[in-house]
Order: sequence, then C-alpha cells, then structure tokens
Amino acid sequence: QEQLVESGGGLVQAGGSLRLSCAASGRPFSSSAMGWFRQTPGKEREFVAAISDNAGSTLYADSVKGRFTISRDNTPNTVYLQMNSLTPEDTAVYYCAARMVLLGAPSTKTYNYDYWGQGTQVTVSS
Repeated sequence: QEQLVESGGGLVQAGGSLRLSCAASGRPFSSSAMGWFRQTPGKEREFVAAISDNAGSTLYADSVKGRFTISRDNTPNTVYLQMNSLTPEDTAVYYCAARMVLLGAPSTKTYNYDYWGQGTQVTVSS
C-alpha cells in the first residue's frame, strides 16, 4: 500500500505562488505515475497535472497550463506542484494521487489512480 501526504497549502494573495509537496511511502514510488487534482465544495474532483514515472511525460489542465509545473524527485519519493500567478479560481483542496500502472503513464482521470492523499487546502484571496 502506498501512502501519500500532501503539504504546502495555505493562504496567498492573487498573483502569488505556492509549492505543494506530496511525500510517498510504501510501494515503489519510482514506478508510479503521479497526479494532482483539486476539489471545491459541491463540485467533482478535477484534474490539475500529472507526471509519468520517469518524469518524461507531463499533462496539464488547460486552466493551469503555463502557470503550474509538476515535477518529481524519486530520491526522497516526492512529487511537487509549483503554482504561480494564482487566482481566486484556484482555491480548492488539492489532492495528490498515485497510479500503479505498467510503464507509469500519467492520466487525467481520477478512476485511473489507486492511492490518494488526504488533501491540502489552497486559498487565494483577491
């Protein structure tokens, strides 16, 4: 079983930046594709960004493309989400997820991920 723990959320003004971290433990992290999703009350969890097991492939939601960057470091088993130029529309609980799949391909679909973190709140004030 893989355990995921997010950190780095908080309150920031519009135009500011935050970096989220997700520390993984348990099953081999290096063979997992990783994703970030977010959710606001009353809405479905939505895709934000994903990265392949070897970091050779990344995916981004159109709403964050050019502002957010996903990266990973397989030595401390951590995936990051650098968020720049934040807007109030980015306010949400952000979740880290791991996909245990052969070749570690990233996915935009929540149902393709096997493990989830508890989430970290990001609030962007106007």
